[in-house]
Amino acid sequence: MSASKAAKLALGFRSDQRGGVLVLVGLMFPILMGLSAVAIDYAGLVKRRAELQRAADSGSIAGVNQFKLANADDAAAIRTAKAMALAQARNGNAAPPAVTAEVLNNHSGVRLTLTEQVALSFGKLLNTPSLEVSVSSTAKLAGTTRLCLLALDRQAMGAFHLESAARITATDCSLYSNSANPEGIQGENAAVATALSTCSAGGYSGSGANFTPPPATGCPALRDPLIDRQGPTPGSCVSLGFFVDPKKFIDGIDDPIYGVNVVSGTVTLQPGTYCGGLHITKGAIVTLQPGIYILKDGPLVVDKGASLSGVNTGFYFTGVRGGLLFDEKSTVSLTAPKDGLLAGLLFFEDRNATIPAILPLPLSGKGKPKPAPGGFIALREYRIISDNARTLLGTIYLPVGRLIIDSKKPVADQSAYTVIIARTINLYDGPNLMLNARYGSTDVPVPAGVGPSSADTQLTQ
Repeated sequence: MSASKAAKLALGFRSDQRGGVLVLVGLMFPILMGLSAVAIDYAGLVKRRAELQRAADSGSIAGVNQFKLANADDAAAIRTAKAMALAQARNGNAAPPAVTAEVLNNHSGVRLTLTEQVALSFGKLLNTPSLEVSVSSTAKLAGTTRLCLLALDRQAMGAFHLESAARITATDCSLYSNSANPEGIQGENAAVATALSTCSAGGYSGSGANFTPPPATGCPALRDPLIDRQGPTPGSCVSLGFFVDPKKFIDGIDDPIYGVNVVSGTVTLQPGTYCGGLHITKGAIVTLQPGIYILKDGPLVVDKGASLSGVNTGFYFTGVRGGLLFDEKSTVSLTAPKDGLLAGLLFFEDRNATIPAILPLPLSGKGKPKPAPGGFIALREYRIISDNARTLLGTIYLPVGRLIIDSKKPVADQSAYTVIIARTINLYDGPNLMLNARYGSTDVPVPAGVGPSSADTQLTQ
């Protein structure tokens, strides 16, 4: 074969090869375009699903956080969850996704679901113009919600203890003991504790009749929610003078163990530092001006038919001695400050106290010493045995002290709210300690970490 013929054959072969490639490309083009369309639509679906998931998470968190607010209800939580999710899920002019929300576990969680038909760019080519994408999110409050009583001691038997006919009613908030003791919570005889929930880091002793609902056990110990709160600095000592104690030599000699500053008349007191304590006695009628009352090196005692009242008043106990006694025949009505250093704190004990105080026990009457369960010895004792202490509005914070409530009448039942945090808490005799949770009905704030804001929010799904 001549060279010219060979060249023509080779050229023809290459031309046929190029034509075959073009035919092959033409046949594969729709497939390649389809795969590209699927990849583009898949990427869009992944992106939109991630956007919807973020919106659902935001909604469930916003919903459950409503239960940290005063007087929140299920309807408010659901409305907030839906509104937040829809706001986060906006997608131009497209129709908004369908949203459902529900409240879980007695106000401790919110589950939210978003469902949307996502349009496909090339779906029509495959007769699938859209696909349904559905995401859900569950947020829960971790820890005890609406905490209104916490016994801080981590080892004591009966860190939270009730006996005889004692009652505690906290239907809208929760009771908690940090004690890992098998009997960290105790209910004896006809004592009754009714609460939203009760939780013990250790165990509890008592019958089903003592607790409604029965305490959960093995709960994680809670950090002291007020550990970072700082107390006021004592100032110059207040001097009351002679005329506030007109009954100084009537009905017995004033005992300095009950307080160096003695009041037995009708008096209005000012905030300040009461060195050596304050003793209100012998039928005294004392009204407190708003502010902070520092009890340094002595207790606060109200006894012998005396009365003590104050609005927006806070008490700080510090120094080598301390404690509190509201005796059987006293009348007490107090509300915590609404602003300032002790905002929301009615009683605040210096957590650095290290020396046991001389306890202000009644010399007569019903308030005889009652040893703590398990032989626990407190550095300070705070005794409320008054049958007329119906307003104690605010937070009682005694991080090293023992709170004893031992009366026959309701205690704190006329308070919008009462929160108790103490090293140990003991109820005797027949009081009905009412821990109300009407946080929205007062301008006295609830300290962060207790009351409606005591739980952390966690996404669980």
